[in-house]
Amino acid sequence: MEGTISFIFGILTSLLGVYSTLIVIRIIFTWFSGFRYSKPVAILSRITDPYLNWWRQRFNLRAGILDLSPIVAMAVLSIAITLCGAIARRGRISLGIVLLVCLYALWSAVRFLLGFCLLIIALRLIAYFTHANIYSPFWQVVDTVSRPILYRINRIIFGKRIVRYTTGIIASIAALAALMVGGHFAMQALFVLLPGFLG
Repeated sequence: MEGTISFIFGILTSLLGVYSTLIVIRIIFTWFSGFRYSKPVAILSRITDPYLNWWRQRFNLRAGILDLSPIVAMAVLSIAITLCGAIARRGRISLGIVLLVCLYALWSAVRFLLGFCLLIIALRLIAYFTHANIYSPFWQVVDTVSRPILYRINRIIFGKRIVRYTTGIIASIAALAALMVGGHFAMQALFVLLPGFLG
């Protein structure tokens, strides 16, 4: 029975991997207007667009001119590939495997968010110490994005106490870095412990 499950989920993992590659190719072709109306792209569109359109239609994932739905669609596909691959390797479906994949997906999203916040706040610190032109479009975007992040983190760390601006930035960077490192080690421990507990 385990051999059959491994075989089926191995094929499913391969098919999902191929489909994921086709979606990446389809997304790349949208960047080049010359390829949009060629026959290979039309065939590729018929294969990949139903899945991509499902995400576009059900969720409002636009940020200005940027459509984020393909990123979410690829993330879900990546989770499915990871889950099927794990089942294929073990030859069985277990609660532990499903839970590990779900935890890994959740941690990946959280780690990305923490890393993004860390980068933005580090850029804000660089701008502060280098006396960068805060009126340039780049630094205005950094300032606009970093301000609410810094406010929320500083409220958590310091409460209503007023602290120096640099202290708030450095404390926020330290807190985000600690969360990333602590989360990494916590996930490593869970990956070792959960399969034994849940089978």
